[in-house]
Amino acid sequence: MFREMLRPKQQLSEIECISLLKNEKRGVLSVLGDDGYPYGLPINHFYCEEDGKLYFHGGRGGHKIDALRRCDKASFCAYDEGAREDGGWALTVRSVIVFGRVSFVEDQARVLEIARRLSHKFTDDENYIDAEIARSGAATLLFALTPEHMRGKIVREA
Repeated sequence: MFREMLRPKQQLSEIECISLLKNEKRGVLSVLGDDGYPYGLPINHFYCEEDGKLYFHGGRGGHKIDALRRCDKASFCAYDEGAREDGGWALTVRSVIVFGRVSFVEDQARVLEIARRLSHKFTDDENYIDAEIARSGAATLLFALTPEHMRGKIVREA
C-alpha cells in the first residue's frame, strides 16, 4: 500500500524518525480538505513514546477539524532545520513522514495531560503552563494520529 523509497540509502532508521518526532516542535499536517483539495497546515505536535501516537491540539472547529471528521486519514511531516558543512551553501535536512488515521480524544484528563506534555516542548515555566491550561484546557480539542506507516530520509541539497 505504501511506496518504497526510490533512494533507500537516504532512508533514516525508525529510531532516527522517532527522534525527529520527539525533538522537533512543528511540522505539517496534511488532510483531505474541501472539494478533495489537499490541506496542509503547520502545527505543533507531541510524540508519545508510551503509545507511539502523535498528538495535536486546537480549537473545536475549522477547516482541519471538518476535514478530519469527513476522512480520518492524514499524514504528518516533521523536519529539522538542516545543517551546513563549513563554508558550504547546501543544507543537509532530515525529515519524517507519518501516515495514519486520526481519532479524537474524549477523555478530558488525557487531553490535559498531553497538553501539559506538549507545553514542555516550548517552556519549563510551570506557572505559565498551569495558567494556559486553566484558561483554555476545557475548550481544547485533542486528536491523535495513529501511525500506519512511517518513513524518514536525509537529503543533501548539493
